[in-house]
Amino acid sequence: MNLRMQTIPPAARRARVLSTGLLLALLCLAALAAGCNGSDATANATANSADRSATNGAAEARAYKVSVETVVPRAIRDVLTLPGATEADADVTLSAEREGRVEWIGPREGDRVAKGETIAKVDMAALEAALSKARASYELSKKQAERRADLEDKRVVSREEFDQAVTDLRLAEGNLREAEVDYRQGSVRSPIAGVVNTLHVDPGEFVNVGSPVAEVVNLEVVRVNVDVPELDIRFIRENDPVHVTVDAYAGREWTGRVAYVSMKADEATKTFRVRVAVANKDHAVRPGMLARASFLRRSLEDALTVPLFSILDKGGERIVFVVQDGHAAARTIVPGVIDGDRAQILRGVAAGDAVVVSGQTEIEDGSPVTVQ
Repeated sequence: MNLRMQTIPPAARRARVLSTGLLLALLCLAALAAGCNGSDATANATANSADRSATNGAAEARAYKVSVETVVPRAIRDVLTLPGATEADADVTLSAEREGRVEWIGPREGDRVAKGETIAKVDMAALEAALSKARASYELSKKQAERRADLEDKRVVSREEFDQAVTDLRLAEGNLREAEVDYRQGSVRSPIAGVVNTLHVDPGEFVNVGSPVAEVVNLEVVRVNVDVPELDIRFIRENDPVHVTVDAYAGREWTGRVAYVSMKADEATKTFRVRVAVANKDHAVRPGMLARASFLRRSLEDALTVPLFSILDKGGERIVFVVQDGHAAARTIVPGVIDGDRAQILRGVAAGDAVVVSGQTEIEDGSPVTVQ
């Protein structure tokens, strides 16, 4: 049997070679793709693990550091503090009781005077002459009445003449008293002990009846006048102790007492005038200074309080933060009495709560916190 080799044309051989090369190229590409997918999966797994670690670390880093105070019952004072103006307890303006020329002025402004001391003299020369005349007339009438009485006993003069002498004596006595009053009115005297604050006239000046001559003030006691709202007047009684401060003397405090409580409210302000008397031996407090009077309305035992600065205003609500299980919890509160830098809490916190007193402005409800 004769075997014959089959001859393949050149064009067919080239086509077969190209097909084989293309198949090998596709297989190589598939292998490369599989290797790349494996690398990406490994990289993604590593990245996810790193992200989870970073998230956990950031969560720990976001825990805010705060300070807390445990709420415990304590005693507080309900104090009402009101502004008021000071005035001298005794402040008088001396006026001329007679018209005439000012002949003499004794003390100067700032000098101390005693009660009854003469401040000025008005037209004293004329008044002294009138007094001397009235005194002489009285003495003459007195002697005449005494002689007429003797003569009337001896029946030398009639009863009518004796009665006339007695009448003249009484008229002379009245004129003398009037002259004495006029003479006293010519001397302007201080009705109180104090300090001459103002002199309104000079020697030689003419004054009319009622013209101001001098002003004398007594600063041994000063009064603080305050206007108390109608809702608070029920807590104030006469002789209650009052703590008083004056803006001009920072850090200094006086103790006074309620001297007067008005029975009627002011029609415009609906407040009641309360006057506080304060001893002022060193004359440090001057009339017209601004003072502040603190009245004790009541004392509260076992009140729940927090520092004022721990209270925040959020959208019109008063809140505090308390720490619970490592997180901040916002509590809406109802404040009551304020005593210094502390506020009574009527509703919103309980005894034993840990109230945030430092760092509260940086946190929100549910924020993780760490107590320092």
